[in-house]
Parts: sequence; C-alpha cells; structure tokens
Amino acid sequence: MNPKIPVIRVGDVLELKKPHPCGEKRFVCRRVGSDIRIICLGCGRDLTIPREKLEKSIKKIISASSSNGSEA
Repeated sequence: MNPKIPVIRVGDVLELKKPHPCGEKRFVCRRVGSDIRIICLGCGRDLTIPREKLEKSIKKIISASSSNGSEA
C-alpha cells in the first residue's frame, strides 16, 4: 500500500493546512528537490522546507498549468 505522492512543480500554488503567521494559507513553489522552496503569497516570505514535512502539510495543489488559461 503506497500512499499517493503529490506531484509538485515549479509555479504551483500550494494551499497548506495551517496558515503562515501573516494569515495566508497559499504559497507559490519556486524550487523542487529534496527541499522545496515556497514563497508566501501574503507577505512574500521565502521558506525552504524538507519535502517530507511539506507533503504532510499540503491541503490542496493548484497547478500552474490550470491557472495560465486554456491552451488550444
């Protein structure tokens, strides 16, 4: 039984379970690897978090390709 591993790409907006101290729950992904770099959409704070810890705190992933509009 493998738990589903979320696919996180650069540009994706991540909604986390707990809010940042500024009150915002949404972060944009800027770097992906064993550590993931995210930037708060509320205050602009830059955070680097280990992948395992971040995957546990993700509530929803809004992919960058769906927010860019329709591609024909």
